[in-house]
Amino acid sequence: MSEESIEAGAAVEEQPEVDTKAVEESQMASEEAKKAAEQAKLAKKFRLIAGEEVLLTKRPSTFAFLNLYLLGILVLAVHLMFDFKPGTNSENAFVDLLATILFSSGGAGLTAVMLFITWMNRLVNVSTSGRWVTVGLLIVSLAPSITLLDDLVHTVSGIFTDPVGGFIPDYQPTLFGGIFVTIYMALVFYFQRSFHYAITSDAIIFEHSFLLSRSHRRILFDRISEVVVARSPTGTLLGFATVTVLTDSGVGIIEESNVPVIPHSIPGTTDHEGDSKAEKAGKGILRSVVGLMTYQRTIRTIRPDPKHCMYNIRKWEKAKGLLNEMHKKNSQSHLLSDLKKTISDTAPKE
Repeated sequence: MSEESIEAGAAVEEQPEVDTKAVEESQMASEEAKKAAEQAKLAKKFRLIAGEEVLLTKRPSTFAFLNLYLLGILVLAVHLMFDFKPGTNSENAFVDLLATILFSSGGAGLTAVMLFITWMNRLVNVSTSGRWVTVGLLIVSLAPSITLLDDLVHTVSGIFTDPVGGFIPDYQPTLFGGIFVTIYMALVFYFQRSFHYAITSDAIIFEHSFLLSRSHRRILFDRISEVVVARSPTGTLLGFATVTVLTDSGVGIIEESNVPVIPHSIPGTTDHEGDSKAEKAGKGILRSVVGLMTYQRTIRTIRPDPKHCMYNIRKWEKAKGLLNEMHKKNSQSHLLSDLKKTISDTAPKE
């Protein structure tokens, strides 16, 4: 066999290797382009500075706001309960009348129970006791009374003139309760997805965007004084935890001290010298009612704020480890150690 034939055969055998190498290079280039595009997207979202790179991103777990979802389920369960019409087979007529009043579709019973739930949720001062949740519960509580008021106006006006009102349909607990809870659940899910956290090569970033509310916080690693991990019993069972970054200025936690509304500060309820006994009594009753409805148990506690911490995230060990690593790398003590080592290495030896 000639030398040309041997060289041609070798060239044929080497050809597949060249093709495989080209495919691998093409795949690597495609992955790098994809990674670069993703980094550009994240850089725009988290407003990174030039040369900064995102190392890890996190969002709250699906069960991070489980208490808010459970509150919605409770409201739906109450509405379903009031959609059952009681029978009149009881031997006690008073019991039948009371059951009819309480459990009628548009009766006062549903409003009373929902107002009690709203008040208790506000009183215990838990994570569901916020202003917007309380306002939403009040709207749901008073909705059945609106239909009753419309029917009352329609009936009374029909006695003297042409009936006015009557255009609001009868309150159906299952239908309207389902609508309210669906809207509430959608808002809770949207609120949960409004938080986004990132650990970059230079800092940790907390991004929040909900409806018209926007917040952006950036904390450099050398400002971090402590990294705290808190796991609730639910988080231990479901595998999530809150990673809080503390700074010397107190960023990372919030301290709350909620106090009840002072009845005398309510506009229009202040006693004056010229008030009659009836006016003073009326203002006193109004102050008592408003004070009771707005009362909230006073507590002093430290509670993680989802805007300023990695709230109930999964795979929190990776986030904590990366934070500790970047904090050590950018801490002043570590930088001084590197500077000392550099000086000792470059110093002339005797």
